[in-house]
Amino acid sequence: KDRRIEEDRKKTSKENASSWKDSFYNPRTGEVLGRTAGSWGKPLRPHPALLPVFYCFLAGMFALTMWDRVHDDPPNSIEIMYSKSEPKEYKAYVNQLENFLLRYNDTIQEQNMNCPTGEYFVQDDAEEKKVCSFKRGFLSACSGLSDTNFGYSDGQPCILLKLNRIIGLKPRGEPYINCTLKKDYPLNLQYFPHEGRIDKKYFPYYGKKAHENYVQPLVAVKLLLGKDDWNKEHALECRVDGSDLRNNDERDKYLGRINFKVKVME
Repeated sequence: KDRRIEEDRKKTSKENASSWKDSFYNPRTGEVLGRTAGSWGKPLRPHPALLPVFYCFLAGMFALTMWDRVHDDPPNSIEIMYSKSEPKEYKAYVNQLENFLLRYNDTIQEQNMNCPTGEYFVQDDAEEKKVCSFKRGFLSACSGLSDTNFGYSDGQPCILLKLNRIIGLKPRGEPYINCTLKKDYPLNLQYFPHEGRIDKKYFPYYGKKAHENYVQPLVAVKLLLGKDDWNKEHALECRVDGSDLRNNDERDKYLGRINFKVKVME
C-alpha cells in the first residue's frame, strides 16, 4: 500500500512541475508569484474571482479558480467542443481530468483527516497543519471511477470546478456553485457533491509551506445533454453563491463567476 501511495505522489508531482515553475515566474506574462510588477505595490483585495486555470492546456476541466484580482485578464472565450462519436476528439479532455484527479485518489486521501462537516478547520496554533480529506469518489458520476470517460463518450460531459488557495480565506454563509444557461433554454445539470456545496472544513488555508499536502475541494457539474441538445452551442455561467464572496461586479465579469461554451456533436 505504501508503495502505491509513493507512486501516486511521484506521478502527481511530475504533472505539477511545469505549472509550479510558471506560478513562480511566468515568462509569457512577466508575472512573479502570479503578480505583475505594478501589482506588487497594490494591496490584495479580499474578494476572489473565478478564473480558468488550465485554459492554456487542451483541458476538459475548468479549474474555475478564485484569485485575488491582481492577475492579467483571463482568456476572452473558453470552449469545449467535440464529437462524441470520435474518441480522439475528447481524449485530451479525459486525460487532463484523470491526471488532475490523481492527487484525490484514495491511496493519498486516506492519509488525511476525516474532518467534521460544516465547521472551519482552524489550526492557527499548530506548527504542522492537518489536511481534510477530499476523495475523488465524492464526485460520484464525475469521479472517473465508474465512467473513465467522464461522460464525454455519452455526450454528457463533466466540468470540474475548484477554489484556488487563498491564505486565510473563510467564506461566510454556505458557499455552493450554481451554473445557469445564458439563454432561456432548459438544460438539466447535475452537481457533485450534492447541490454543488463547498464545505467550510476546507478553510482556512495556511500557505504552501505550512499546508504542504492541502487539496482544494472540488465541485463537478455534469451536463445532462440529450439528442435535442447535441449539435448546439450552449453558453453557461457558473458562480459562487450562498456566501459573502462577490459575484456580481459588472466592472469585473470574472469576479466570483466564469462563462464558457459547450458544444457536443453526434
